[in-house]
Amino acid sequence: MFHINVRTFKAFFSSASAGGILLMLCLFISLLVANSPLGDDLERLLAHEVGYASEGVRLRYSVLLWINDGLMAVFFLLVGLEIKRELKEGELSSLKKASFPVFAAIGGMLVPAAIYGLVNQGTELASGWGIPMATDIAFAIGILSLLGSRVPVTLKVFLTALAIVDDLGAILVIALFYSKEMHLNYLLYAAGIFAMLIAFNKLGVKSLIFYLVPGVFMWYCIHHSGVHATIAGVLTAFTLPTTPGADESPLEKLEHALTKPVNFLIMPVFALANTNIALELGMVDGLYSGLGLGIILGLFVGKPVGIMAFSWAAVKLGISDLPEGVTWTQILSLSFLAGIGFTMSIFVALLSFDNPDYQTAAKFSILVASILAGLTGYLLLRRFASRQAEV
Repeated sequence: MFHINVRTFKAFFSSASAGGILLMLCLFISLLVANSPLGDDLERLLAHEVGYASEGVRLRYSVLLWINDGLMAVFFLLVGLEIKRELKEGELSSLKKASFPVFAAIGGMLVPAAIYGLVNQGTELASGWGIPMATDIAFAIGILSLLGSRVPVTLKVFLTALAIVDDLGAILVIALFYSKEMHLNYLLYAAGIFAMLIAFNKLGVKSLIFYLVPGVFMWYCIHHSGVHATIAGVLTAFTLPTTPGADESPLEKLEHALTKPVNFLIMPVFALANTNIALELGMVDGLYSGLGLGIILGLFVGKPVGIMAFSWAAVKLGISDLPEGVTWTQILSLSFLAGIGFTMSIFVALLSFDNPDYQTAAKFSILVASILAGLTGYLLLRRFASRQAEV
């Protein structure tokens, strides 16, 4: 019996949907803890400072900041690796391959941001325009994977490529619009380290330690420069060598090593730390505020409208082709899954507002919008998959 349980356990963590399921579980656990007598204890734990600080070195921060700036840098390292691999040898390796998910992702970012901006124009909440732009890769792909073979592989590839482009857009938005006051000296130090990593790549250095150790120092410099520290993960990833051949490159080796820790540790920890929302009756009223409406309309309406409009235009203009075996009804269904902002949207919300009340209201609105988008996308995909099976 024990042997069967172990096999079942391994099978679950090897499945494509396991990461998404674990994220959902952590979401519910975090909500339960936040609304229990343990809620205050969790808040104190997240506010507790750990690390080292001296006159010359500042590395003592709250547990929450270590999670959002430290662990999430590893997440963005993995995202950067995926982006570079796709650019070199995957779905983004040629203009024809890349254009369809790229146009879809651009529409899925611009339209939600525009909707939020219109709703909150001229208010102190306007800075949150980047919140509904993000798509949560783990949740979206996890929900799609629940349908198994009922959806074509090309649809999963399209969603993955769209989410990767979306992540690249989110990274640029964070770097350009959600960074604090710049400190040029630290930026120059970081630029010097980045140049050194590029030189290692050009010289054919294959050992990962020559990229990861300097990458940690680059994280420190970027963190103190005013630019959000998670950018260091992406920059480090872009310098790692990769080859299109069958042999496993350093980039692919690190990507494989990070996938499970990120999916089964870092993202769940981020979800536990950032969705501890103490639910109150007044929160429902907040959904009708400019902040709530901007987020919900952006994710639940703006995402599908933007994705459909831009991808349809790309096909009609002859720039792109609809992926083989994929229908427009499936693209529409999938576009709702892209409205699952959750962890990435929460991440941007924390950067958008210093006011804890705004942060909490944003988290609750993201939670509601993501649940609506996820359920709608899943039900539509299952319905259209059933129809195709009957045909």
